[in-house]
Amino acid sequence: MKFKKLIVASALAATLPFGAYADDIKVGVSMAMFDDNFLTLLRQAMQEKAAELEGVDTQFEDAKMDVVQQLQQVESFISQGLDAIIVNPVDTQAVAPIVKRVHEAGIPLVFVNRRPDAELPENMAYVGSDSKVAGRLQMEYIADKLGGKGNVAILMGNLSDESTRDRTGGVEEIAAKYPDIKIIAKETGKWSRKEGIDTTNNWLLSGYEFDAIASNNDEMAIGAIMALGPNRLKDVIVGGVDATPDALAFLDKGMMDVTVFQDAKGQGKVAVDTAYKMARGEAVEKNIMIPYELVTPENYKEYVGRN
Repeated sequence: MKFKKLIVASALAATLPFGAYADDIKVGVSMAMFDDNFLTLLRQAMQEKAAELEGVDTQFEDAKMDVVQQLQQVESFISQGLDAIIVNPVDTQAVAPIVKRVHEAGIPLVFVNRRPDAELPENMAYVGSDSKVAGRLQMEYIADKLGGKGNVAILMGNLSDESTRDRTGGVEEIAAKYPDIKIIAKETGKWSRKEGIDTTNNWLLSGYEFDAIASNNDEMAIGAIMALGPNRLKDVIVGGVDATPDALAFLDKGMMDVTVFQDAKGQGKVAVDTAYKMARGEAVEKNIMIPYELVTPENYKEYVGRN
């Protein structure tokens, strides 16, 4: 008996070769962007899971942070007659057209990593993590290291992303518990190491004096570390989110103080598995949450190789 075809639309940077069971299942992946360290890890996890499933073909598309282009990719998946879609959205507040088109087509849809800011109808699911928890974990550690007092700057991701809003909200929620901790600057670094460098340099040139930088992801945190340089870095606590291999290397060197493990392998593999089951008509949970975990200089070696 042949399985329904599977499509996974997610923003990852690669196209898997079609296998021997091309008539059975097809997977289409449209990612927000390929040029992102964490999303690359997510893509690789999806590739690995697809390879484990017998008779699955995969097709990955790069939306290049373009909402219109991502919608066009989804429409292409629909026109090809594929049976399930996974989307890593460019803009979590602009997913309504995708939801509408896919729902009208009667195709299972899985959003991965970035939670859509929309009610999902039947036959749709979300696989990811609770970003507010990441912000709380990060800031609880920073507040403890500050001894409950100090100036904190926040490097935010893209303002259109729910993870930016929730991680920042988590940081602010914990900071508010400490009367002597002040959030003195808050600006987007667009998830990018280069933007992290530029934003931190602008803060320094503007005369900001901060004791810690809470970054929404590791890439911007690494950018902040590079901008601070060794002289300033010794007086500033820097935290990230994701626990990418690069971040763990900076922890190993004593240059980064804390990060929060976001399970790229878990998210990617569960997203593919969920779409696969939905395409076959199997029941799945509507929201599948993969936990965050605090990563510090004391335990970072436990996370080497996990992403």
